[in-house]
Amino acid sequence: MKFGKLIGAIDEGTSSARFMIFKAGTDEIVCYHQMNVPQIYPQEGWVEQDPMLILTVVSTCIDEALKKLIELGGQVQDIVAVGVTNQRESTLVWDKNTGKPLHNAIIWLDMRTSSTVDHLMESIPNKSYNKNYLKPLCGLPMSPYFSGLKLRWLKDNVPHVTKAMKDGTCLFGNVDAWLIWNLTGGLHMTDVTNASRTMLMNIETLQWDSHLLKFFDLPRSILPEIHSSAEVYGNIAWPALKGIPIAACMGDQQAALVGQQCLQRGQAKATFGTGCFLLYNTGNSIVSSAHGLLTTVGYQLGKNANPFYALEGSVAIAGAALNWLKDNLGIVDEFSAVEKIANKVDDCGDVYFVPAFSGLYAPYWNQEARGVICGISDQTTSEHIVRATLEAVCFQVRDILDAMNKDCGIPLTKLKVDGGMTANSLLLQTQADLVGINVIRPKIAETTSLGIALAAYKAISDADIDVPVSNTDANRTFKPLINENERDMRYSKWKMAVDRSFGWDSSHSDVRNLSSSF
Repeated sequence: MKFGKLIGAIDEGTSSARFMIFKAGTDEIVCYHQMNVPQIYPQEGWVEQDPMLILTVVSTCIDEALKKLIELGGQVQDIVAVGVTNQRESTLVWDKNTGKPLHNAIIWLDMRTSSTVDHLMESIPNKSYNKNYLKPLCGLPMSPYFSGLKLRWLKDNVPHVTKAMKDGTCLFGNVDAWLIWNLTGGLHMTDVTNASRTMLMNIETLQWDSHLLKFFDLPRSILPEIHSSAEVYGNIAWPALKGIPIAACMGDQQAALVGQQCLQRGQAKATFGTGCFLLYNTGNSIVSSAHGLLTTVGYQLGKNANPFYALEGSVAIAGAALNWLKDNLGIVDEFSAVEKIANKVDDCGDVYFVPAFSGLYAPYWNQEARGVICGISDQTTSEHIVRATLEAVCFQVRDILDAMNKDCGIPLTKLKVDGGMTANSLLLQTQADLVGINVIRPKIAETTSLGIALAAYKAISDADIDVPVSNTDANRTFKPLINENERDMRYSKWKMAVDRSFGWDSSHSDVRNLSSSF
């Protein structure tokens, strides 16, 4: 079978990795292979992954997808470019001479850096404890979430990492830089979207910032070169794809923004995965949020292209809450059964669940919050808990959409969604009900892979990124079915539950209150 030109997409996420092969410039998937990536929990609030296992899983996904391509009658030579997209903020350090990791990857939702935040906040001039002190430079608040804090923790707490930094043998990167370094045989590169999640890049110049590096006391020598999201980074050295160019790199949420074709100012998407991430395209303008959102780079599709920016709201716990139901409570056997279980009851039974397992992200930024379940009565069943868990994801999305509306002044009329959780139609109907706008599911849930494939094809062909992808149809649109009064009543109870989640971990409250507004 003749497929014509093909594009490969390496998509390394928090819980799984995949290699997808698309027909160039389209959303047509030829074949793919996906595998889980296990997480390591050394202690409460710590989340790690083995960097070498990440490589092994990605390599296996590539090999197996190529086998499927050949079985379908295609050839590896048909692949003209590969793009890399990745879980963001997850932090890796390795030895530039041996290539061996100096520590496990510290994953984005890891909270060990809370003490590092405390320490750095104390160094702010005038002891103002202002978590937005660096926001004018990097667009981000002080939070354990970002790579720069994780990197500083490694420097402060892992002696051989400290020594490697001093000796000039340490390299740092998010997962994208680790993959590119290994794929190409030693090119140390990242893109503007991943760099914008480190707290080390200037949001205006799109370069590493000397003031930020001084604040975090980190050496410039460990940092990768920053490139645009769509250009040829170098050729792959791995045998399976040898000689094929890596032609695009983006953080997974930004890649989904492109894959969902949210390419105009005022368009937004939400990706439901381990966490949930909403990005609102603000065009070429840098918009500083006054309501708890992040300012980030959306994409830069070419060396000389103007960058597009976005406001982002980040929810730490979305699909991870279903993992908790399955692994910790044992009330769900398989994720595919969640919708069926939740549908056994008509509503949540007035139960509200705030899954603040390691604090709350946007728009609260409260690291002292912890999970609470409110409204339990003698009539509450496990089905009510499961349904309340789905609703918790939707309420957190409403929190962020409300903040976006306040910052931008133009309420959204529709929300495009993607990610593994969107297979759950009850979730999407609940989301439409609780935000009061249409929610649109794409034909393929993995728009992250699609976005990086489109960017890679643009880099080698200068094709228009705004291609006519068959992303949605009328049967995939979920419309609100409840009235505004019911919507607001349910949301007010959610806010009551959120208030009750604050202050449970008081070990940091003497330093600052992260729940204060931006």
